[in-house]
Amino acid sequence: MTEIRAYRSTDRARVAEICTRTGDSGGDATGHFSTDDLLPDIYALPYVDHEPELALLVDAGAGAIGYVLGTADTVAFDRWFVDSWWPTVADTYAAAVAAGTASQGERAIVRSATERGGLPQELLAGYPAHLHIDLLPETQGMGVGRRLIDAFCELLRERGVPGVHLGVGVGNTGAHRFYERTGFTRVAEDDGAIWYAKRL
Repeated sequence: MTEIRAYRSTDRARVAEICTRTGDSGGDATGHFSTDDLLPDIYALPYVDHEPELALLVDAGAGAIGYVLGTADTVAFDRWFVDSWWPTVADTYAAAVAAGTASQGERAIVRSATERGGLPQELLAGYPAHLHIDLLPETQGMGVGRRLIDAFCELLRERGVPGVHLGVGVGNTGAHRFYERTGFTRVAEDDGAIWYAKRL
């Protein structure tokens, strides 16, 4: 039996592992970059450090098998990320880029970490929160994705947040269908991602 529970500090390493194992459009990204820390350092660990109260895990009894995490205020989070978080890990990735060992994909991910804040202000005004959800393959068909989204949105409502957004890689068609089924609407698109938003 699965349960949705609050994040605990002892879950930190497991969250990083899940992030890497789902980092290739839901598939395993282990070994894809110069270090397996890359994806967690951008898309997972900053969130559990900055707003652990907004991190929820799905647990099947032997540990977490998926999570949803995010921020209630994207503008404030991005400021904290650039000023406080990224400087603590940036040297690792700068070295890989300088040495030429970073792939084109890794360079693009690192660039996205340093070039935050590109979403339209009108989108952020209506949907200031954003989220990341990652589920291991064994969660498929259990309905836990929808449960995690609903629980996360309820936490945001309790804080008076009017809306939430997220980005999905253009080629991740399964994720597009999932978000549309859970009440998200396409609101923007760029070369690499389609952006979805949901009113709360």
